[in-house]
Amino acid sequence: MSGVFDHPWLSGLFGDPEAARIWSAEADLARMIAFEAAYSRALGAAGLVGRDIAEAAAAAIEAADIDPAALAEGTARDGLPVPALVARLKSAAGPAAEAVHRGATSQDVIDSALALALRETSALLSARLEALERGLAGLERRFGARALMGRTRMQAALPITVADRIGAWAAPLADHRARLAALAPRVERLQFGGPVGLRDGLDGRGAAVADHLGRALGLAVAPQWQTRRDGLAEYAGLLSLITGSLGKIGQDVALMAQQAPREVSIAGAGGSSAMVHKQNPVLAELLVTLARFNATQLAGMHQALVHEQERSGAAWSLEWMILPSMARATARALGAGCDLCAAVTSLGAEG
Repeated sequence: MSGVFDHPWLSGLFGDPEAARIWSAEADLARMIAFEAAYSRALGAAGLVGRDIAEAAAAAIEAADIDPAALAEGTARDGLPVPALVARLKSAAGPAAEAVHRGATSQDVIDSALALALRETSALLSARLEALERGLAGLERRFGARALMGRTRMQAALPITVADRIGAWAAPLADHRARLAALAPRVERLQFGGPVGLRDGLDGRGAAVADHLGRALGLAVAPQWQTRRDGLAEYAGLLSLITGSLGKIGQDVALMAQQAPREVSIAGAGGSSAMVHKQNPVLAELLVTLARFNATQLAGMHQALVHEQERSGAAWSLEWMILPSMARATARALGAGCDLCAAVTSLGAEG
């Protein structure tokens, strides 16, 4: 079975088109191309090559027609796609090839491209958190005054209102948006360290190259982070916090959808192939599944904190397997949460 996010039919449940676009091979290649073009111009701005040569190289890089599939053989050989990509870009640049990738590393390219992907992801997640807050507020306006039985440890406790329960669902969402904004400077930052993280080999002009490159890409210029991965682990932790909050909503709604007493009605609830009377709370269940998925993946991102010496291959590539899936799961959870709010037709006891 292929991965659920891109599976021919499971993607109908787990897939999210906007997140898929951000994390697609085509988008990743475009971000690496953007780095290489900006880097060539930075070399020119720092006086390491002529500005005309730098611009010619950058223009050739931007115009290069690279098939992502063409990088597969080089990735299998080198463990990453950048050497094969750079070879094609130098060929495209012709006489300006001296201004392509000079003094940069594969990790500079891939990690800076990752920072750009995280910037796009954060914007998407923040917008969806706001949309979910609006969706929950709409449910509160419609049904907030209705009665519910408050339950502790899944046992009847004391009466509450629908507004009380929705308030508990909505409470973390603004905090998550604030966390995304606070985390941005630690993940939306340029990676530029050169072979061993010293920005050397550029005639002492590495800082000038970094400043120009960061401005061109819209990334914060900070010390290189090729073995410091705590920002990525923190980001993964936030993804798990977001889906955890959505999972709580999903778990509550799934319990409220039980037939006795049924405390929520959902339009378009899932059907059964064997029991036609059933209305399964599919979106609510999905929120629980995605929360548990991200929680299990988080340990892998913490394992990937262990980058040995000045560069890791094993820990670094582990991140490639985990972080995109966590980001896609989080985007899908927020989209499903908004869809669930829109599908609720009744909540709590009427009258």
